[in-house]
Amino acid sequence: MVIKIRDNIYAVGARDPQVRIFHGYATPYGATYNAYLVHDDQSDKWVLIDNVKALFTEEFIRNIEEVIPVERIDYVIQNHIEPDHSGSCPAIFGRIPNAPIYCTAGAQKGLKAYYKQDFNCQPVKLGDTLNTGKYTFHFVPAPMVHWPDSMLTYLAEEKILFSNDAFGQHICPDNAFYDDELGYDRLMERAGDYYANIVLPFGTQVQGLLKQAAKLDIELVCPSHGVMLRKYIGEMVGAYDRWSQNQVQEDKVVIVYDSMWGSTAEMAEQIRADFANAGKQVSVHCLKDEHYSQVMGDVLEAKFIFVGSSTLNNNMMPTVSAFLTYMRGLKPKDRVGMAFGSYGWSGESVKQVEDVLGGLGWTVLPLRKQLYRG
Repeated sequence: MVIKIRDNIYAVGARDPQVRIFHGYATPYGATYNAYLVHDDQSDKWVLIDNVKALFTEEFIRNIEEVIPVERIDYVIQNHIEPDHSGSCPAIFGRIPNAPIYCTAGAQKGLKAYYKQDFNCQPVKLGDTLNTGKYTFHFVPAPMVHWPDSMLTYLAEEKILFSNDAFGQHICPDNAFYDDELGYDRLMERAGDYYANIVLPFGTQVQGLLKQAAKLDIELVCPSHGVMLRKYIGEMVGAYDRWSQNQVQEDKVVIVYDSMWGSTAEMAEQIRADFANAGKQVSVHCLKDEHYSQVMGDVLEAKFIFVGSSTLNNNMMPTVSAFLTYMRGLKPKDRVGMAFGSYGWSGESVKQVEDVLGGLGWTVLPLRKQLYRG
């Protein structure tokens, strides 16, 4: 599907409504792999910004060719080389082998490593530009937002920021291509989920990116996943500022658990009731029913994280272990945690959960005896 953004700018990426797991991250609402085509009608130059996942190469080429033949592309800007953004490169550059690729030095190395071929890369750094006549593309490297090679591209004359993974969301709505069409609440829910699962470990780097973005006059943000932003840009930037500074809600509690015979579930319910009665915002996630990554959107802004597990074969439940391993990699900081669980005849799970929470540097509360029902 091709979306005409401006008279001479098109969204030509691919849609993936059926994907449900994206490198270990649950995507219950699908995903998009956005790419953009810009025509400088003064010089008659065409610029392709980003590529798509290899599986969607044919769709991508069809979309481009609704506008122009692939061979008409003069320049490619590759903001990031993770395979969901670069997988179609071999096919595209098989047809435009001499087209220059504007990317970071890290992206140049990555493209060669991934695809075992040399591309006509033009490495760029902060302050570098590509001028096509009417248009000037400004390059804003953003290392570790969320890969070392990442950058954003700002089209000054149109006030458009092509932000790649920054400000994205994993969602593939049928009839919404902009933030105001999706709606504010839905947008921020999906953006928070995306940030928590993709960007959370890189708060310092996000702060650096926001300082660079503050210098730009932006009317439209075109990310590489999800809908484009034209109404809620300020709100999104504000959320990224809060999230990257680890600002959490003191009255928000997340309870995550799995239960074998129901007693750990009873404990989770008692904890929920206690905090709800105290006026706290409480969300409960049973890992028997939910993918572990679906918890992270709530963890993002919660001060209190309580994790419960029955003991199985002298260990915590596998689902709880998976959640803790996943969360540990995302490195949420300065939380208050508590482990709880029923123990059968051995009871190792609670101590194992406590050890992981403590290893994150959190404050770990002792389990209240009146909650420990076995």
